[in-house]
Amino acid sequence: MAESIPSLRSQPPAVVGTTLREHVLHGMHAAPGATGEFTSLLNHISLAVRIINSRVRSAGLAGMLGYTGEVNVQGEEVQKLDAFANDVLINVLERSGHCGILASEELEDARIAESRGKYVVLFDPLDGSSNIDTNVGIGTIFAMLRRSSPKDNVAVDDALRPGHEIVCAGYTLYGPSTLFVLSTGHGVHAFTLDPNVGEFFLSTPNIRCPLRGNGYSVNEGNYSRWPAPIQKWNQWIKEEDKQTNRPYGHRYVGSLVADAHRTLLKGGVFAYPADTKSTNGKLRLLYEANPMAFLFEQAGGAATDGAQRILDIKPTSLHQRTPLVLGSSEDVMTYRQFMMGER
Repeated sequence: MAESIPSLRSQPPAVVGTTLREHVLHGMHAAPGATGEFTSLLNHISLAVRIINSRVRSAGLAGMLGYTGEVNVQGEEVQKLDAFANDVLINVLERSGHCGILASEELEDARIAESRGKYVVLFDPLDGSSNIDTNVGIGTIFAMLRRSSPKDNVAVDDALRPGHEIVCAGYTLYGPSTLFVLSTGHGVHAFTLDPNVGEFFLSTPNIRCPLRGNGYSVNEGNYSRWPAPIQKWNQWIKEEDKQTNRPYGHRYVGSLVADAHRTLLKGGVFAYPADTKSTNGKLRLLYEANPMAFLFEQAGGAATDGAQRILDIKPTSLHQRTPLVLGSSEDVMTYRQFMMGER
């Protein structure tokens, strides 16, 4: 019997202090026909990120800083922690027995799991890895989909599906505290790791992104490479106008998980547009843009590539890149208006 995700009406209330395992288990009990596979897979992801967190916390002492000397499929030098996080996720998820296909930002090709399970997991094992050596917030991003035909042979097409088919997405932020932010399609909840217990506990239930914020996050070092509409938006957001609460404050870390998490909680807008250097955008659709877009929409926010909804883009390749703008729905709409020449 196919496992279903409970409707919003039947979803149990989120209770602060509930463990991640209990929260996911309660959701399973509310889902008619649930088999436990979805719940088990989420628990395996939780295990993987706890292992990664342990190594991140001791990276400087464990000789895990710096590069491996290899270059990944993206043409980027591989950090030691990148490779470690990727190996952990692959090994843990394959052993779960619930994955049919795994795809990672660090792997050129999708990986077919021996179990031929009915779920697809797409992930960026360590987002913001350029910040590892400077001890700035980094994280893990993932999305889960059901295979379209679990009884058929596993194929890469199982991974090349638009983001609106995602059944679960989340990210872990390895910051001052370790946060696990999750949505199974029924709102967004944040769990904080208690290192003394080794469990994630619900700390912020039902996160809602404000309709409009007062901050923006973008790499202004790329200003000269942006097309005119983006430059115009950037100038507008820094102008003083008390009626529209401008200028916005500028905050930019350079780790998607860190910048997106702040935007999710505080509102405003995060933008990584295309430019003359990265003509198709820089962020990866499957491993970064889609999971974050899913989370922001679940929290009442929005995500676009400047012209269309991120979750409606049909992927054509595993490592497809895209412009990404996400945040408060009104701020994202304003950005899109500039892109469409309406301002």
